[in-house]
Amino acid sequence: MRILFILKQVDNDQLGILHLSSVLKSGGHEVELAIGAVQDPAEMATRWRPDIVAYSVFTGSQHYYLEVNRRIRARQKVFSVFGGPHPTFFPELIQEDGVDGICIGEGEGAFLELANALQSGQPVTGIANWWIKENGVIHENAPGHLVEDLDRLPFPDRALLYERYAPSRYNPLKPFITGRGCPYNCTYCFNHSFAKLYRGKGRMVRQRSVDNVLAEMSWVLEAYPFQLALFMDDTFIVSREWVAEFAEKYPRVIGKPFWCQVRANLVNDDIVRLLKQAGCVSVSMGVEAGNDELRNRVLNRNMSKETIIRACQLLGAQGIAVMTTNMLGLPGGSLAADLETLELNRACKPAYASALLFQPYPRTALGEYAQREHLMEGTFDDISFSATAHSVLRFSDAREKRQIENLQKLFAVGVEWPFLLPLIGLCLKLPSNRLYWLIYKLWKGYALKNRLHPHRLSTREFLRSLTHFLQIDAD
Repeated sequence: MRILFILKQVDNDQLGILHLSSVLKSGGHEVELAIGAVQDPAEMATRWRPDIVAYSVFTGSQHYYLEVNRRIRARQKVFSVFGGPHPTFFPELIQEDGVDGICIGEGEGAFLELANALQSGQPVTGIANWWIKENGVIHENAPGHLVEDLDRLPFPDRALLYERYAPSRYNPLKPFITGRGCPYNCTYCFNHSFAKLYRGKGRMVRQRSVDNVLAEMSWVLEAYPFQLALFMDDTFIVSREWVAEFAEKYPRVIGKPFWCQVRANLVNDDIVRLLKQAGCVSVSMGVEAGNDELRNRVLNRNMSKETIIRACQLLGAQGIAVMTTNMLGLPGGSLAADLETLELNRACKPAYASALLFQPYPRTALGEYAQREHLMEGTFDDISFSATAHSVLRFSDAREKRQIENLQKLFAVGVEWPFLLPLIGLCLKLPSNRLYWLIYKLWKGYALKNRLHPHRLSTREFLRSLTHFLQIDAD
């Protein structure tokens, strides 16, 4: 079978698609990739004549992919499948015209089984992990078992992307994933629903062996050199034993600086020492809300301000830069609560304080609450892909909503230069404008390049990177 994956734009290399490509190719299928930012996917489909067209969809991007799918199917007959976070937790997407299948959850084995069945003319309506629409009838199948041994999976097919998209190939930052699953149940995240989806079907938290991770990284380093590694795991430091082995082997085998994501309640002297030994230069860590009620009851973060501040201090003492992540415009929140979040970040003294507007994603506890309590201005189908453009929640005071949206753009500047806070307070009251967005993008870009992900760029690479960066979330 010929399978065409379609991406609107490239962000962090879309490792999920590259994993699927490796598995499909190992089963003898042909795989191609079309990137909407640089080519017309419908034209690509016309030229290449795929049997299956596949879309990996995040909430907010489904409208783009549905429109591309309509254009392709107007020209030729294809089997159209949608997977990724949005279809997994909003499988009702299959009711849209032109959608033949929805892949629920982890898709490597399921996609290969579907492709094999279509190739051999076998029925596809009973394959685990798939909702299939056939002759107008929707067949819903529960997920199969999770892959327990991640080392069994082939490495991501990076050539699929890197040989077709130069910005990713020559990017000095390369992403990797060392495991799957998260042991925590934050209400704004899909992990709780994912665990419910796979209850009784395997361990949620699974980790590749250190040697398997290093083998992949060694191959990438030789084929597509990088300066800094990005570990995209939700929480890199879940297992102290794994981190200790990694800290012993990584400097010898790879020896490149890296960034990872950590959780404040897991940060201690021992973990920080191991991260430093391994070569960690920066981390991202969730603060999310400064107000204790919002952080612990609404978001279910279950950690104190003191724990968060102490984690930042421990990391900073070892020279590891910290990017805090925060959410503004939460259900039950207010402008005053969001300013409390800013103050907690000031106490943390991060290298950069990232703030996004809360997005009520489908099948998350907080998203379902927002829908149930009629806090959303529309439906899940109306949510934007961008978490920086505007809030989708209803506010009793439209002025306060505008001020929170403005604060999102100016949040990091206020944390970095608190003497500007009186001026920022005045700016919040003004209409939203492109200047605030530009300030947000320029300061974020500087902090990422020089503080969090330090790397060298040629003039050409810098201009290409800047153009790509300014395009992201421009809507």
